[in-house]
Amino acid sequence: MFEWLGENWWALWLTVFLAFAVVEMLTLDLFFIMLGGGALAGLIADFAGADFWLQIVIFSVVSLLMIVFVRPVALNHLRKGPAEQLSNIDRLIGQPALVIEAVSSTSGLVKIGGDVWSARSAAGVMDPGSTVQVTKIDGATAVVASAADNSPL
Repeated sequence: MFEWLGENWWALWLTVFLAFAVVEMLTLDLFFIMLGGGALAGLIADFAGADFWLQIVIFSVVSLLMIVFVRPVALNHLRKGPAEQLSNIDRLIGQPALVIEAVSSTSGLVKIGGDVWSARSAAGVMDPGSTVQVTKIDGATAVVASAADNSPL
């Protein structure tokens, strides 16, 4: 077994690359994929006939260069977009909602853009069928106020 591995270092480099790829899929921080790129460089060096010590040096240098130069550029492209762009629940704040079940200071249901949310009122009781405005999201509960009252909490 060890004799075969000593003659076929490419198998080790391929295994290391696959391990880094799996860890990258679990972490999604673009660090381990850079190490995987170094492992691929070691694999190519093995196919080119380089000694094992040189393959390790190539792995180290390529990994370091990718972490220093490629990773920051890739992270910038992932975060590309306007800074003021809202995502997820932040988009719901200020949106109109339809009261489905009477909303009080403790419970109720509203429909926001096709989704039904549990809700509570910022002030007073809101009757079914009335239109309200989302002022805050607290966990999985929308805090709403009457559409006429635009004061955020």
